[in-house]
Amino acid sequence: MSLQRELEGLITQERKRALTVWSKVCFAIGGAPYQITATALGFFLQIFLLDVALLDPLNASVILFAGRAWDAVTDPAVGFLISRSPWTRHGRMMPWILMSTIPAVLCYFLIWVVPPIEQGKMMWYLLFYCLFQTLQTCFHVPYSALTMFISNKQQERDSATAYRMTVEVLGTVIGTAVQGQIVGMANTPCINNTTPTNSSSHSRRAYMIASAVISLIYVLCAVVLFFGVREQDNQGGLKAQKHVSFQTGLRLVMGHGPYVKLVLAFLFTSLAFMLLEGNFAVFIKYTLGFREDFQNILLVIMLSATLTIPMWQWFLCRFGKKTAVYIGIPWAGPFMILVVCVKSSLLVSYIVSIAAGASVAAAFLLPWSMLPDVVDDFKVQNPTSQGHEAIFYSFYVFFTKFASGVSLGVSTLALSFAGYVTGVCVQSDSVNLTLKILVSAAPVSLIVLGLLIFKMYPINEERRQYNNKQLQLLLR
Repeated sequence: MSLQRELEGLITQERKRALTVWSKVCFAIGGAPYQITATALGFFLQIFLLDVALLDPLNASVILFAGRAWDAVTDPAVGFLISRSPWTRHGRMMPWILMSTIPAVLCYFLIWVVPPIEQGKMMWYLLFYCLFQTLQTCFHVPYSALTMFISNKQQERDSATAYRMTVEVLGTVIGTAVQGQIVGMANTPCINNTTPTNSSSHSRRAYMIASAVISLIYVLCAVVLFFGVREQDNQGGLKAQKHVSFQTGLRLVMGHGPYVKLVLAFLFTSLAFMLLEGNFAVFIKYTLGFREDFQNILLVIMLSATLTIPMWQWFLCRFGKKTAVYIGIPWAGPFMILVVCVKSSLLVSYIVSIAAGASVAAAFLLPWSMLPDVVDDFKVQNPTSQGHEAIFYSFYVFFTKFASGVSLGVSTLALSFAGYVTGVCVQSDSVNLTLKILVSAAPVSLIVLGLLIFKMYPINEERRQYNNKQLQLLLR
């Protein structure tokens, strides 16, 4: 009888630890702030700096590249600080998420303010952009690593990741809709010559209103995450884990072959979609000439991505994650080529947006679905070296953000060299050619390179199942 009661107690405990749908939803909502702000910045910051703040393209390029590069550098640092943080009654990740929220939204709001100074305008944007990226890192790195601490079961983590990616892509829709629609109602007037026009106070106010709305959503999502998710210690002796140095952590992550191959492959594919994201609004506005419709076209991309996330989750469960990569990531390639080859057409632009959205969904879902597999693989191969989840996640975020910084900096610099003029309705042929390369030829080439690297990625479905069984034995 005592054995039976013990078994019943274990079963009851296991049920309590199992992730509920509510926990998955609350966990997923925590991913929205990063995507909402990242989408607003990715699609609109370049246009804001050039056409509203009236910065020189070279100065805008410095801000975008330096800000993202700084953001990338802070990720490993935050990852190591988290790994050294003591375990609290709220866990290890949650305190970081909560404490960084309010300062982050204040800095985010100030990014979209045009200061009443001319000389120090560039430093204003560089300062608050870097501060926001640092504070958001203190939110996003622990949130990403939290995936490994909500459950010790692959199936539950994969399910929670699918919920998260659905909400994150929905977050891109919200970011595009809030920023695009509010700003779209206050489009800055332009003139058909090379003399730039001053942005109206109405346009500046629209950007501030949009940023205030997004800041409020950011705070609400952080509160839901904090109160709706319970962080679990799945490592047994994690609280007493030995700290590692930066060099040791770097050797750990760079010494694990599957992790390196996965990061490199997604580094190039992510860079492709970041180039598309960062330049598509400018491409639609100037090269295609749909100045009044660009925010709606961007919204269609993100709606399409949101609706196709469940399809890709079903596909990767049915056919495997590697197969999903080969089908989902290159899906947008032909449509990227189509949009620059066909004569400017609003209908074609919307068709391309729908197709591109499906590929964006795969690019969102797959890296975060596959990272836990790499961490599990590391645990199986290094059973005496545990508790490095934050390091793995922070370095992945580091590489993707560095790629984002490169894409934004190179894009704006290329437009500067091509002769981009702020405030005009029609850009030169050299600017339009540059935009075509940035949204078509360059992304397609990067996707091909990423897929070639991905062929060397060794973790297939058989290896995933083997790792899962080994981890269950280690946890007993």
